Amino acid sequence: MSFKPCLLIPIYNHKATIGTTVEKLADYNLDIFIVDDGSDDGTQAALARLKLHFSKIHILRLEVNSGKGTAVMHGLLHAQQSGFSHALQIDADGQHNVDDVAQFLAEGEMHPNSIICGKPIYDASVPKARLYGRYITHFWVWVETLSFTIEDSMCGFRLYPLATTCALINDIDLPKRMDFDTAIVVRLAWRGAQIKNIPTRVTYSEDGLSHFNMLYDNLRITKMHTRLCCGMFLRLPLLLWRKLFKTSSVDRHWSKSSERGSILGIRALIFCYKLAGKRAAGICLYPIVAYFFLFGRKARLASRDYLRRVHALDAIPKPDWKAGFKHMLVFAQSGLEKFSAWAGDSNNEVIDFPNQEVLDRILSSGRGAVLIGSHLGNLELSRALATENSDTIINAVVYTEHAQRFNQILTEANKRFNINLIQVADFGVDTAILFQEKIDRGELIVIVGDRTPPAENGRICYANFLGGSAAFAQGPLILASLLACPVYLLFCLRENEKYRIYFEHFAEHIKLPRHARESSLQTYIQRYADRLQVYCLKAPYQWFNFYNFWQK
Repeated sequence: MSFKPCLLIPIYNHKATIGTTVEKLADYNLDIFIVDDGSDDGTQAALARLKLHFSKIHILRLEVNSGKGTAVMHGLLHAQQSGFSHALQIDADGQHNVDDVAQFLAEGEMHPNSIICGKPIYDASVPKARLYGRYITHFWVWVETLSFTIEDSMCGFRLYPLATTCALINDIDLPKRMDFDTAIVVRLAWRGAQIKNIPTRVTYSEDGLSHFNMLYDNLRITKMHTRLCCGMFLRLPLLLWRKLFKTSSVDRHWSKSSERGSILGIRALIFCYKLAGKRAAGICLYPIVAYFFLFGRKARLASRDYLRRVHALDAIPKPDWKAGFKHMLVFAQSGLEKFSAWAGDSNNEVIDFPNQEVLDRILSSGRGAVLIGSHLGNLELSRALATENSDTIINAVVYTEHAQRFNQILTEANKRFNINLIQVADFGVDTAILFQEKIDRGELIVIVGDRTPPAENGRICYANFLGGSAAFAQGPLILASLLACPVYLLFCLRENEKYRIYFEHFAEHIKLPRHARESSLQTYIQRYADRLQVYCLKAPYQWFNFYNFWQK
């Protein structure tokens, strides 16, 4: 998700404070949507003057006062239609600390799928009745969400991701007035959105204008909590599931996603393999995949997104749930093939390598090379067969702690699996020195190019891939440029009853001139993404990245 924020101010008769608020917000150089909720002539005149003075102000007017919730929803939908990804809601009365806008935006850019909520820090100016009344709402919100995640649901200082929020607005009828802020954040939490809280100073002016009606708004809030509590009971199984298993719809970096399943389950499958053979183990995959298909929502949604992209390029028919199940099943079957290869049960008849003479020339030269692969097909199978059947030394580079459980199983199947398995978190000088020694000895280094590094400072470039902008790691190309060796692309795809190895020349030497380093990296990465796309369309069900690959 790209981060393109704007500011949103609902206003009703705050002509005395809106000017100061806008002047402070103008320093952030963001578009500001002001939704006039049927204000009086004086406020309209004040807004007209601001419009003349500030070019990035957009005035949206509701002819009749319809409530704060209506104004905010109108602004959110308009901001999304205008191409913005996020909207930071802030009040027009000057109560919110404008200096904290930068912190909200920074947190939102770091966590683009989260709702960033203000947690008020009050001074002595806060009316005591309002302060104590909030605690009643806090209690009910904690009950309604079975969580303490929402620390203050009534604060109007909040950053919304527009895709998630507008989908909710379009789906259900939300409250229109002072009960809106609480209702929408609770319902977003029900949908699995992650909530993050930022402490922010809130002040009440002695002559401040408040539109809170003590009788009618409290009745509305009571009605809202009654409906939310009923909704909580209907969603109780789902909320308890999330509470127990810490599930969330928020997208995280792939390396932060814990592995599903258990070492016991994998061992049970391997026991079946050893006891009854590969065919019986293959049959056992169906109920296992069915379980993960039903309960692995994040992986299922990622698979659906990917399959829709390849469908848009005419590679497969319009995907349904059967296509998603097939995608996961092919992945599981690929894992079984890996184990079979490392257990020594595969042979060269299952591999078709039409241009093997290219690899043979590299090996006979005595000079090593970098092979860039992907999570397409079964790259590990080619390493297993090469390790068993030749003197070729193939070093596989993997990111630290990824797939540790399955790697442990492969190591038990064949002790040679771990010999040339090199785990790294990011590419640095020490990594380059290690690999240079291997290249000089004529060894091959295999690294995948379709995973970004886990390190926070991992360097990436964005490339067009299957119709969207996706992040690709710079590391493999930077490493290849330092090693000054030939670079090849390597893909191992299942075709009918055999695996076929595609081995193609990518560059004789990756050159990254100092004056054009970034543009050169961008060019190489786009070339890699283009070739990966070609092979993904050739074998669409064999690309195994079950997370939001197009997430920013």
